Amino acid sequence: MNTILNISFDFDFLPLLIIVSIAWAIPMLLTLLRFRKIPIVIVEIVAGYFIGKYFLQMASVESMQILEFLALTGFIFLMFLSGLEINVDQLLASFPRKKLTYARFLKNPLLVGFSIFIITLVLSYFSAILLSNIVKIKHIWYFSLIMVTTSVGIVLPILKNRGEINSRFGQMIILGAAVADIFSIILFTLTAIVMQKGFKFELLWILALLLIFYIFYHIGNWLKNVRFFQKVTFQLSHAASQISFRGTIMLILIFVVLAQYIGKEVILLGAFLGGLLLSIFLHKERSLLIIKLDSVGFGFFIPIFFIMVGVTFEPEALLELDNSLFIFLLFLLIALFAVKVIPSFLWFRLFGFRKAISGGFLMASRLSLIIAASTIGLELGLISPGINACFILMAVLTCLFSPVIYNYLTPKGVFASDKTIIVGGSSTGVLLARRLQMHNKSVIIIENDKKRFEEITAKGIQVIEGDGTRSSVFELLKLAPTNYVVACSGNHEENIKVCEMLKHEFNHEKIIAKTGNSEIDQIYERLEVERVDALRVIATTIENLIIRPTTYNALVESFENFSVEEIIITNSDIDGLQLKEIPFHKDGTILLIKRGNSMYVPKGDTYLRTGDILNVFGTDTALMDIREKMR
Repeated sequence: MNTILNISFDFDFLPLLIIVSIAWAIPMLLTLLRFRKIPIVIVEIVAGYFIGKYFLQMASVESMQILEFLALTGFIFLMFLSGLEINVDQLLASFPRKKLTYARFLKNPLLVGFSIFIITLVLSYFSAILLSNIVKIKHIWYFSLIMVTTSVGIVLPILKNRGEINSRFGQMIILGAAVADIFSIILFTLTAIVMQKGFKFELLWILALLLIFYIFYHIGNWLKNVRFFQKVTFQLSHAASQISFRGTIMLILIFVVLAQYIGKEVILLGAFLGGLLLSIFLHKERSLLIIKLDSVGFGFFIPIFFIMVGVTFEPEALLELDNSLFIFLLFLLIALFAVKVIPSFLWFRLFGFRKAISGGFLMASRLSLIIAASTIGLELGLISPGINACFILMAVLTCLFSPVIYNYLTPKGVFASDKTIIVGGSSTGVLLARRLQMHNKSVIIIENDKKRFEEITAKGIQVIEGDGTRSSVFELLKLAPTNYVVACSGNHEENIKVCEMLKHEFNHEKIIAKTGNSEIDQIYERLEVERVDALRVIATTIENLIIRPTTYNALVESFENFSVEEIIITNSDIDGLQLKEIPFHKDGTILLIKRGNSMYVPKGDTYLRTGDILNVFGTDTALMDIREKMR
């Protein structure tokens, strides 16, 4: 019997096995060879070329059609995840709310990002005209749109590894890349439709798709407040049904199917809008669902897409450029960097020359969107096969060179060290500084009162004289996204001003302040500031003295013996190891492991992952040993 429920078993799984095996082997090989700085997708494209040339020549038409379908699904997933990467809250928060001046314009990441996009578009258009003197370019405007693209997928991991993702500099780059992504997709989609169908009624369907996006946004907001929906979703979220994940897949397909009715060139825009919509709803609770989506996308579908890009790559198409090939490739590469680096001079006054152009070089990295725009252009006849092959080569080269140049121009020494900044030299602030110093933490107090400044200096605590509500003080201290800032001035109004300035000027996340009443608490909640309720702290302290006095005294009073610390795993060598495989210091132990929104009590066979947060208990020596192993 050859079928069950009319499902045929005649399909040849060998081509799929070859593709999946390569997708599995590449990251393993790069890790073993310690080539971690090379983007995996680049190696996947190169490997795909050789697989197509030597292993898939005999594959059946049906097998290749299945692989092409899986590759398209990976492409759709990639565009969906690109939309999901964009922090809509930060985009909305960047809209100017005060009278616009030149200084405020330079500090607004959204306005600067949009300005950089416009300048890049103009430069790309003129670059395309100049390049058309070397080789024949069928459609100058569409060619220039391909040059405008960038890659949030490359920009984000680089900034995250450098600890710059939440800094003002990092947010400037991320929002600039996000604006380039959004407008690039919209522009090359509109251009493709116009070139395919002309300025006809069908063009209005794009507006209809955006209207549906708006309607779904309001439906989602309504569903979030329906108690029955909340209850059912919570009950089913961790069951076999995985209702949140199923709903996400349904959301992707809704926008893809709607876009498909408009035209095949709109499908990628539909997938991107689906990711953008989900990004709005997930907010802070996004981590667990994103882990699942990343697992399905980057674990299966997306590698197939990039490998198939290599499989279908035809270097013979480059021959159409004849003797102009190498000159064209050289000038195209220079142009792709120049159109991103030149606009980055807008950041010069804020970050200095070196840092500004490093951001421009990082923005020059291109991957999924340049391949997307080039593929659509090839199908519509807007670019030739040779030009398409050139852009695929450029995607490989920019992804290789951009991170290297960025890291060279901004060495780690440029960034501020790990420290805690306390605003206000009150008795609480001084006591906190002393306790943190006992944990070997670097602490700086900002005090505006000259007499109090001198008193704190006499106690041997690092302090600077200045107004904690002014951004210039934090720029002087080189505030880094990893630095905690404690608003501890003793004046609630001043503390609120400090928190508002840090949020609006620096997009800073790690802020702690003491609440005084429910009204102040609501202000801090709106600003997403970590709050300390004095009454609750007193009650908790008394509770600990009654319920667990020995543990409390060990943690609070005996700094020289034991303490608790949260350590984030950033060492990729630890990823995938079991707890029992790691030789921990005898005076330290791991109490809890936090992964996403879940907490685990560790056992010997528990696997560790990069990004896990370990709650570690032990001596300072043990904590230092564990910290070095994990980082």
